[in-house]
Amino acid sequence: MQQKILVTGGAGYIGSHTCIALHEAGYGIVVYDNLTNSSREAINRVAQLIDAPIEFIEGDVRNAEQLREVFAAHQFFGVIHFAGLKAVGESVAKPLMYYNNNVSGTITLLEVMADYKVKNLVFSSSATVYGDPETLPIDESSPRSCTNPYGQSKLMVEHILEDLAVSDDDWNLVTLRYFNPVGAHISGQIGEDPNDTPNNLMPYISQVAVGKLEKLSIFGNDYPTVDGTGVRDYIHVVDLAAGHVAALQYLEQQADLATNDLATNDSVTNSSAINTSVGFLPINLGSGKGSSVLELVTAFSEVTAQSVPYQFAPRRAGDIASCYASADKAKALLNWQAQLSITDMCVDTWRWQSMNPNGYCPT
Repeated sequence: MQQKILVTGGAGYIGSHTCIALHEAGYGIVVYDNLTNSSREAINRVAQLIDAPIEFIEGDVRNAEQLREVFAAHQFFGVIHFAGLKAVGESVAKPLMYYNNNVSGTITLLEVMADYKVKNLVFSSSATVYGDPETLPIDESSPRSCTNPYGQSKLMVEHILEDLAVSDDDWNLVTLRYFNPVGAHISGQIGEDPNDTPNNLMPYISQVAVGKLEKLSIFGNDYPTVDGTGVRDYIHVVDLAAGHVAALQYLEQQADLATNDLATNDSVTNSSAINTSVGFLPINLGSGKGSSVLELVTAFSEVTAQSVPYQFAPRRAGDIASCYASADKAKALLNWQAQLSITDMCVDTWRWQSMNPNGYCPT
């Protein structure tokens, strides 16, 4: 039987790519998005790419009444929760907006899920919850701390999910901590489309290359790294989307184990049964290696033959020297690992940007 998934924030950058991966894996999809920092056109293009309609509902996760209508109309296996604001700088300027949307919205969603007994969740978290790491690579047991309201909102939700799992064994809560998503779908039809000046490095590079922006500012060239610029773990958005499918499949496998265990109805067997309750499960999604800002800029220029003028600027407050993941847990539990290279990320980003110089807006 086809499992149906509610994808909150499914019209966004990562959400739209994940919708394609979900369809390819045989899941049914309902997208719920308030279009604050996403585009309805993204879902239109996803539907074209998969050659199938996608049910889209414009709505806010803070709207409990509307969420209840959605859950009453569908039998969901689980939820992938992308809906959230995500700009670090904006979060510093407008912290209440971030806590209201990201934290309060998640609480409302969880309350409705509980009412409808839908207790499988894949949550979109972030490597920002690790703050300035004490050791590298970062694994899931690394200490957590945050330097901005965006990161704090993700960490607050993680604490809520941990407490929820302790309170009720029926909850299965996979928290995916992303590192630095970049790239675009190979078709060039969907990709990252910032509303304003990009906050992230790769769309800034591509907008300089396409002539929308004059030059790239690289913040800091005196870090203790290979070339003085910051080192990050870049992961192709298509790999990231596959990670969400792998997380759902893991939850399905655990549910099947639980069902089979109950079916035996054998006290001897049950006494030694595998614990199929997932509870709170944090998993890193990253490539497992770091690349510097200059390495990424150079790679982009080489593979696209486009000039990317840049200048060095002072370090930004809160930025750290290096951050990259240990992805061993994802490989062991989800049978997932990143497949696509920095070259793939650059080529696919440029294809999207050059085909869509103004993003989803035609002018």
